[in-house]
Amino acid sequence: GLALTTDGNGRYCYLDPYMGGMIAVSEACRNISCTGARPIALTNCLNFGNPEKLDIYYQLEECIKGMAAASIALDVPIISGNVSLYNESQGTSIYPTPIIGGLGLIDDVSKNVSIGFRESGDEVILLGCNDLYGDSSWFSGSEYMALVNSVTAGKPHIDIGYEALVQKACRMLILDGIVKSAHDCSEGGLAVTIAESCIEGQLGFHGQFPGKGRWDVALFGEHQSRIVISLASHHKKLFTEICNKLEVYWIRLGVVEGDRLNIDGLMDISVEDLRYTWHNALDRMVNVSQGNFA
Repeated sequence: GLALTTDGNGRYCYLDPYMGGMIAVSEACRNISCTGARPIALTNCLNFGNPEKLDIYYQLEECIKGMAAASIALDVPIISGNVSLYNESQGTSIYPTPIIGGLGLIDDVSKNVSIGFRESGDEVILLGCNDLYGDSSWFSGSEYMALVNSVTAGKPHIDIGYEALVQKACRMLILDGIVKSAHDCSEGGLAVTIAESCIEGQLGFHGQFPGKGRWDVALFGEHQSRIVISLASHHKKLFTEICNKLEVYWIRLGVVEGDRLNIDGLMDISVEDLRYTWHNALDRMVNVSQGNFA
């Protein structure tokens, strides 16, 4: 079977072109790994402003360097690409936005998984992380800060060596039949990732987040190299053995159950409301922009 994806985040590249380039490649490969497929090739479309301006030239050069470094570290070649330059309006350039296309291969397509939760009673785990709360650096270039505070600030970061281990662990867990669903935690943070898995699987989630810290960081921070997975309880031992072998961290988040996304003390919303909002967001924004609030 073949797995395909496209990914890109202009805010990350605006804040740090090198790290942003690495993250774009990493997320594309992570999305492929979340199906159980092994990333084997990448392509790109580099969308930038006027490269005759020194700051834009710097963005383009550093972003390409970051993409190349991630490609080498993840052992996935970039085989083609194109550029779209001089993108600006009234003298202001767009965010530097490399869009990465990824191709993956899975030997047995019947073993692939999707992002949706599959069965009530399954445990939900955050793969790749041992701290839910982190710090405010998790908001660097985040959707939450852009939407709520109209701010694009901070310094995005990724450990590309650890990223490779997390992706390897995810593929092993899927191919060994341990994991039932897998969804990369990226734009919007953990809350959005869980919501999307609820919507796709038409199942609820009940979480008890361990530890203490800032709830907004836990729910909407965009720390890299994280994947939300679900699995049956009887597979927990094999899951732990594989993670220990690869030295990959994990945290239990909760359980698949009911028809609501419920995180104790933080949120409680029906999956149907999530689904409606998700699928009607564009229509709603168009209506609001036209003054129709019905």
